[in-house]
Amino acid sequence: MVYAFLTCALLLFTMLVTVPTQAVADSLAAIIDDNAQVEKVATGFEFTEGPVWDDVGFLLFSGIPANTIYKWWAAEEKLEVFRHPSGNANGNTLDSSGRLLTAEYGNRRISRTSKDGTVVTVASQYDGKPLNSPNDLVVKSDGSIYFTDPFYSLRYYNLQKQPEELGVYGVYRIAPNGIVTLLVKDFARPNGIAFSPDEQKLYVNDS
Repeated sequence: MVYAFLTCALLLFTMLVTVPTQAVADSLAAIIDDNAQVEKVATGFEFTEGPVWDDVGFLLFSGIPANTIYKWWAAEEKLEVFRHPSGNANGNTLDSSGRLLTAEYGNRRISRTSKDGTVVTVASQYDGKPLNSPNDLVVKSDGSIYFTDPFYSLRYYNLQKQPEELGVYGVYRIAPNGIVTLLVKDFARPNGIAFSPDEQKLYVNDS
C-alpha cells in the first residue's frame, strides 16, 4: 500500500498540469482504497528519493546525501542498507527481469544491479562526453530506458570540481542495444519521468 501511494502520488502530481482535477481524483480512487491511511514506516533521513517496490516484499529507496540505497521489508517492518556507497543514487526502477536500474548522481551514470549484487554501468556518456547527473528513469515495455539528466550533482555532493561538458539538460533514451539518444535538450531542470499506462505519452517534470 505504501508503494502504491508513493508511485501514484508521483505520477498524478506530474499529470496535474494536463489532466482535469476530477479525472485525477477518479484515477486515484481506482487505485487506492478510500479508507487507506498514510503511514510513516521509517524516519531519520535527510533527503530521500526513488521509491520502487519489489514483489519479493520490500521497498527500495535512495538517501542521496547519505550515499545509500535502503531496503525496507514490509512483513518484518525492518529497514536495512541495500548498498553503500550508492553513487549518491537518486531515481530507481526495475527492468522486466526484476533487476534494479539506478540513476546515480555521484557516478554520473545509469547502473544496473544483477540479482547476485553485481553492479554494471548501462550508460555514463553521450556523444563521448560524461553525463551531467542522471536524476530519474523509467523502463518502457520494449526494454528501452528513458532518463532525465539535469545538473544537480555538479553543484552538490562535493562534485563541484567536475566539469559540465554536455551543455544541455536533457531527456535520453537507452535502446536495448545500449545506444544512447538525446530526445529533448531544452529543459531547464528535467526531473521526474513516467509513461502513461498505454506508453503513448512520456511525462517529464521540469523543476
